[in-house]
Amino acid sequence: MTATRVVAFGGGHGLSVSLRALRRCAPELDLDITAVVTVGDDGGSSGRLRAERGGLPPGDLRQALVALAGDHPATRRSAGLFQHRFAEVPPPGSADPAPGRGDGLAGHAVGNLVLCGLMELLGDPVAALEHAGAMLGAVGRVLPMSCEPVGIEARVRGADPTRPDEVRTVTGQHQVAVTTGRVESLRLTPGAPRACPQAVAAIGAADWLIFGPGSWYTSVLPHLLVPELAAAVVASPARRLVTLNLASEKETLGLSLADHLAALRWYLPELKVDHVVADSKAAGDPEPVERAAESLGARLVLAPVAVTDGTPRHDPAALGAALVPVLGADR
Repeated sequence: MTATRVVAFGGGHGLSVSLRALRRCAPELDLDITAVVTVGDDGGSSGRLRAERGGLPPGDLRQALVALAGDHPATRRSAGLFQHRFAEVPPPGSADPAPGRGDGLAGHAVGNLVLCGLMELLGDPVAALEHAGAMLGAVGRVLPMSCEPVGIEARVRGADPTRPDEVRTVTGQHQVAVTTGRVESLRLTPGAPRACPQAVAAIGAADWLIFGPGSWYTSVLPHLLVPELAAAVVASPARRLVTLNLASEKETLGLSLADHLAALRWYLPELKVDHVVADSKAAGDPEPVERAAESLGARLVLAPVAVTDGTPRHDPAALGAALVPVLGADR
């Protein structure tokens, strides 16, 4: 029996959780995992490297690689190194960091610098990610959604709290992610970025396409705004699964879980989905979510997929357990 080819879309912590859950399924279901990662980040270490060096923002790519890192002690140490973030340097004789001292490295994750260096050295982001994946013993492949960085813009109502009815353009992934207004529309700059060819090929060969969890406007929906990716998703014979978030974030404040599903259809009307996975408690009254899932052609799967400490975070083990019967149903 051939491996089941799974392509997971997203960025940041949401995609990382999805990949960790899939890794837990992999031995039982024989999964071949590919992550397709957004490249719109312009904040923090990634934003600084993007502005200073050009090229793809590495942070979300790094997190995906670390989520897929192998279990050998040496690769786990390498994964820990990739995640290590440089702190401010304290002045001699002091335990307190001095503002501005050591700013060249302060705030950067080691893995971001490694990926930036590999992309410059090899001149090809896909080759750089393959090399980094080998360094980490990754049990899957990480690809960018585009080989060029993109910008994210949103039309936001109430971005200025003193003018709640005013709609203005908010520019940049970070600013969209932290907006306190309601996002009314989303677009990428350039408006039709070229897709990574290897990502398009992976979608065409996939058995499953998985969207979410994650920041809906800045990590999940951007994939649907890349014309070649959107066309590949629609044309793919793969089955499709959406994992819903546990709580609204700033950028999706006021959106219900049903609204999250409606947004997928708004940005890609041809999208059909087979399964929607939601946390039993987060869904509350499941009827609106079930109706929204059915509008996409999907069956709603309710399962306890959150961590047990009450925080709105997915538990990779619990999510993996919920995915096993779904992904393995037709094997």
